[in-house]
Amino acid sequence: MSGLSTPAPADEPSEPAVSEASGPGGPGAPEEVAPEASGPAGPKAAVPGPGGAGPRGAAGTSGSDSFAAPGAAAGFDPYRGPADPANPYRPPVGPPPKPHQWLRPSDPPAKAPAGPRALLAALLTGLLTAWLLGDGLGVNLLICGAVTSAGAGLAARSAGRKPRAWTLVWSVLALALLTVPALFEAGWPVALATACALGLASLALHGGRRWAGVLLALPGILWQLGPGLLWARDGLRRLSLPGRGKAVPVLKAVAVTAVLLTVFGWLFASADAAMADVMTSLAPSLEAGELPLRLVLFLLGLLTALGFAHIAAGPRRWDRTVVRPGRERGRLEWALPLGALNLMFGAFALVQAVVVLGGRDSIMENTGMSRSEYARQGFWQLMAVTVLTLVVVGVAKRWAPRSSEADRRLARILLGVLCLLTLVVVASALGRMWFYVDASGLTRLRLWVLVVEVWLGVVFLMLITAGLVRSVAWLPRAVVLSGMLTAAVYGLMGPDAIVAEQNVARFERTHQIDLRNVRDLSLDAVPALDRLPEDYRTCALDLMRVELADDSTPWYATSRAAARARGIVAERPLPAGSLAARNACDKAGLRESSVFDRY
Repeated sequence: MSGLSTPAPADEPSEPAVSEASGPGGPGAPEEVAPEASGPAGPKAAVPGPGGAGPRGAAGTSGSDSFAAPGAAAGFDPYRGPADPANPYRPPVGPPPKPHQWLRPSDPPAKAPAGPRALLAALLTGLLTAWLLGDGLGVNLLICGAVTSAGAGLAARSAGRKPRAWTLVWSVLALALLTVPALFEAGWPVALATACALGLASLALHGGRRWAGVLLALPGILWQLGPGLLWARDGLRRLSLPGRGKAVPVLKAVAVTAVLLTVFGWLFASADAAMADVMTSLAPSLEAGELPLRLVLFLLGLLTALGFAHIAAGPRRWDRTVVRPGRERGRLEWALPLGALNLMFGAFALVQAVVVLGGRDSIMENTGMSRSEYARQGFWQLMAVTVLTLVVVGVAKRWAPRSSEADRRLARILLGVLCLLTLVVVASALGRMWFYVDASGLTRLRLWVLVVEVWLGVVFLMLITAGLVRSVAWLPRAVVLSGMLTAAVYGLMGPDAIVAEQNVARFERTHQIDLRNVRDLSLDAVPALDRLPEDYRTCALDLMRVELADDSTPWYATSRAAARARGIVAERPLPAGSLAARNACDKAGLRESSVFDRY
C-alpha cells in the first residue's frame, strides 16, 4: 500500500527456512530441523514471550516484514527472539502456545500512535467513499484506493518502517486490480478484482514468507476494522491541536473558498446551460433518501482506511504463528495409498492417449458420444480431480515419512509423479472444454473455469519445481502472486467482451449462435454484438436496453466500456418497445429452456 520509495537495506538476509507443516510445500521440500534456543541449554533457557522474545515494545521488525524498521539491536530481533547464528529466520523458540493463545506469538512488538496526517487521510477516504461510490463503480474506486494507500504510507512512515521489494510488488498489483472497474462493466470480474486488491493491500502491509504468514495476512484487514477505530481514538486523545493562530486562518480560508465557489458556481450554472451540465457532471447529486446509504459508505471507507493505517503502524507477525508439524506416518501406511493413486492416474493418462489423440472418429468409436457430449460429460469431474489432488499433496506432504534420506527420497518421488500425472488431467480437462466451446460457444462460466484450470496447472508446475530444487521458501509468495496475476489478467482482458467476440466470430464462420450465451452479458459485449444481423442484434441487446438508455451516471462511476457502448447504440438505436425485441428473438430462433442448459 505504501508509496514510499526508500530502498531496502543492502544487507538484507537470505530467504528463511520454511516449515513443511505450514502448508503444502513442494514435493521435494527439505525437512525443517527442530528450532533450538539461542542461549545455553538448561532448564531456564530463554523462551520468547508474547509478541516476540525480549521486552515487550522493543523496536525493530523482522526480515520477512514488508517494511524494515531501523535501529534494531545487533544479535536481537523482537520479531523472532534472540538471534540464532545458524539461522536467524527460525520460528519462535519454545513449546507451542496453548490453543487459546495461538495469536500471542504474532503480536506486534510495537505500534506507532495514530498521527494527524494518517487520521486526516482516513477521514478524506470516508468522505470520498460517501461522495463518489454511491453512484456506482468506476475510476472512483481507484481514487479511494489511492487515498487509502497514502494514509497507510503515512502511518508506516511515522512508525519508521521502510518498504521492501515485495511491498511494492503487492501494492502495484493491488492498484492495477482497482483499474478493472474503470475499464469494464461486468459485475463478477469487478467484485473479484476488488476483493483481491484488498487482500493484496493487507499482505503488502503485513509482509510474510511462510504459508501461515501469507494466508493469514490476505484477509487481515477484516479483523483490523474495529481495532483501527480504537487506535484512531487513542491517537486523537494524544493529539495536541495546533495553536489558535495557526488553525483559525486555515479554517477561514476554507470557509471563504466554499462560499465563493458556491455563490459563483450557482450564478454561472444559472446563466449558461452548458456550464450547468458541466457542474452537474462534476458534482454528485445528493437527495434526502440517499443519506443513509451515504452514511454507510462513509463509515465503510473510514473504517477500511483506519484498518490499513493501523496495520501499517505495527502489523501482526503472522509468520511467527506456531503450526504444529503433522505426525510422521510409516512408509507402508503412507506410500501404499499414494502409490495406488499414482497407478490410477497413470491408467487414466494411457486411456486419454488412446481416446483423445485418436481424434473425433476415435471418440465416437470408443465412447459413442460426440465431442461436445464427451467434453461436457467429464470436464467438471476432471476439475474436481485437480482440486482434490492439490489437497492430497498438501496432506500427504504434512504426514510424509521423513526420518531418513530414503524416506524423504520416497516422498519426493511419489508426490512428484502424482503432480506430473495431474498435469495430464489438467490438459485433458482443458481439451474437453475446448471441444465443448467449439461445439456450443463460450459462456462466462466456461471462460472462468478455463482460467482457473490453467492457474491450477501453473500451481502444479511450481510444486514440481519446488521438488526438483528441494526448496520451498519461495513457494507461498509465488503461489499467491500467480493467483493474483491470474485475477488481474482475467479482469483486465474483459471477460464479457471475449465471450461476445467468440460467439460472434463463431456465428460469422458457421452462421450458428446460441443467443442465451450473450443476452445476459454486460455492456462490455456491445461492440462485438453490434456486428450481428439486425434481428440477432436486437435480441442480443434487449436485456441491456435500460442500462444503455441511462446516461445520467457521473463520469467517475462510469466505465470506459459503458461509455463506448452507449455511443454505439446512440449511432444505431434499438427498435422501441419490448414487442419488437420479442419478434426479433422469434426470428432469430431463440428458444426458451432451462437455465442449466447453458452450462
